[in-house]
Amino acid sequence: MAKKEKAPKEPKQKKAKKIKEPQYYSSATNMRTLNYKVYYMSGAEKILYFLIGFIVGAAVGYLFYGGLAKDAYGDPTTATYVLNLLISGAAGIAAGCAFLPIRTDMIMKARTKKLKSQFRDMLEAFNTSLGAGKNVTDSFHSVYEDLKVQYEEDAYILKELEVILSCMDNNVDLEAPLADFGARSGVDDIVSFANVFKICYHKGGNIKDTIRNTHEILSDKMEIAEEIETIVTGARSEQYLMLVMPILLIGMIKTMSADFAANFATTSGILATTVGIVMFVTAYLVGRAVLNIKI
Repeated sequence: MAKKEKAPKEPKQKKAKKIKEPQYYSSATNMRTLNYKVYYMSGAEKILYFLIGFIVGAAVGYLFYGGLAKDAYGDPTTATYVLNLLISGAAGIAAGCAFLPIRTDMIMKARTKKLKSQFRDMLEAFNTSLGAGKNVTDSFHSVYEDLKVQYEEDAYILKELEVILSCMDNNVDLEAPLADFGARSGVDDIVSFANVFKICYHKGGNIKDTIRNTHEILSDKMEIAEEIETIVTGARSEQYLMLVMPILLIGMIKTMSADFAANFATTSGILATTVGIVMFVTAYLVGRAVLNIKI
């Protein structure tokens, strides 16, 4: 019997590389626009924040696990110095790497919060201009001039208004830069405003009522968010305090009583310290998730 020929193996498909979302785009008039949904640190920022995390992590690692492998008389050995270096270095590197995404998230949240506040001021000025009898185009010019007095030149909302005005001056449909602004912002309120504005602008809806209602809704949401932030600020402060307290207590104990501090270098002391660190870190992460209230 003739042997069956083996079917040729299909070439393995290469996994598609995940493309990084750019931090900047170009508008219809070739102006650089910011993508608020991502933030990529510069080399100097990465080094700075990594060093901050490294120093704190190395200090905490040495505080909790320093002084191991001493001799019978309690004197440090060569192994003690080596372990101190390895443990502190490992803890510092881990803390530095962990701090970079945390700091990035903090910067993005602060930027989004600032953008929301500036967008609310824009809607307020826009609503005032429309109420004074100006058309949409003149109102955007008026809003830009008003906010130039209120904010610095590099304010996010001024940059966005410059893009909108540039598009209007070059006969680009007004809803296009607004839709682009909403997509780049990652803020639901701005996206909703762009969509509603597009419908009203094309269908001949009441722009004045749309702007006024949007401004009122956004203001109410921000006031509620500020009230919630005020309420949870105390709980968040207590959370940070509880995270720092073990470090302060261990530092005081090791500084004030060398004999008691020697217990931390035993097997049971190392185990208890490790369990305690895991519990406190877990409690911090759970508390952070609970206090992260979104409106």
